[in-house]
Amino acid sequence: MKKIRHPIIRYFLLFMLAFIVLSIVVVVPFRWFNPPVTMVMMDRWVYSDNDDFKLKQLWLSWDDIPKRAALSVVTSEDQLFPFHPGFDVNSIIKSLRDLGDGGQLRGASTISQQVARNVYLWTGRSWIRKGLEAWFTMLIELTWGKQRILEVYLNVAEWGEGVFGIEAASRHHFGKSAWQLSPMQTALLASSLPSPLRYDLARPDQYLRERASWNLKQQKRLGGTHWLEQLN
Repeated sequence: MKKIRHPIIRYFLLFMLAFIVLSIVVVVPFRWFNPPVTMVMMDRWVYSDNDDFKLKQLWLSWDDIPKRAALSVVTSEDQLFPFHPGFDVNSIIKSLRDLGDGGQLRGASTISQQVARNVYLWTGRSWIRKGLEAWFTMLIELTWGKQRILEVYLNVAEWGEGVFGIEAASRHHFGKSAWQLSPMQTALLASSLPSPLRYDLARPDQYLRERASWNLKQQKRLGGTHWLEQLN
C-alpha cells in the first residue's frame, strides 16, 4: 500500500482522525457521567448582560425524574423519539421542501439533536454547526441509548435565564420540586420549549395554556407514562 505523500491530504486525514478520536472521548463518558457544564450554559454565562447572572441546575437521575414530566417533554418536543435513529427524516424533508418553495427553513430537531447542540455546540445557526450537530447526534445515539439521552435533556434544557433542567425550572417558576408539580404545571413547562425565555410560566398567556391543554390530551392518547417503557 502506497503512503500518502501529498502533505495537504496527509494533514487533512490526520486532522479527521484526531477529530473523531476527540469526539469519542468527549461523548462516550457521558453515558455514565453527568456533564458538569454545557456549551449553552457557558454561552449564556459569557454573554450575559446581567452582573448577577447565576447558573441554576439540580441534576436528577432517571429514577428521580418524575415520569409525568418526562412524558410531557417528549409529547411536546419529539413524539417519535423512541423510534427514530436521532433524526426525523420526514420532518427534515418537509422542511427542505418548504425552503425550496420560498419559505423559511423550519426547525426539525429531535430531542437527540437538541442534546447534541446544547451539550457540545455554540448557539447560533450555520451549516458547519448543523454538520457537527448531525455528527454528535449520531455518536450519542450509538453510545448513550434513548433513556440516557432523555435524562440528559431533562437536566440541561434551558427554562429561563440561567435556569437549566426540570428541577431547577420547577423551583424557579413554581417554587416547588418537579415531583410536586400539577399535571398542568408540568405541561406548561414542556410546552414552553424550545423558547422558554418568551413566556412567563407563572402567568401563562392564552397561547401557552392552549398548548399545555393539547399536551395533556396527547399524553392520554399515547397511553400515559407506560409509553416511556419503550426507551432502552
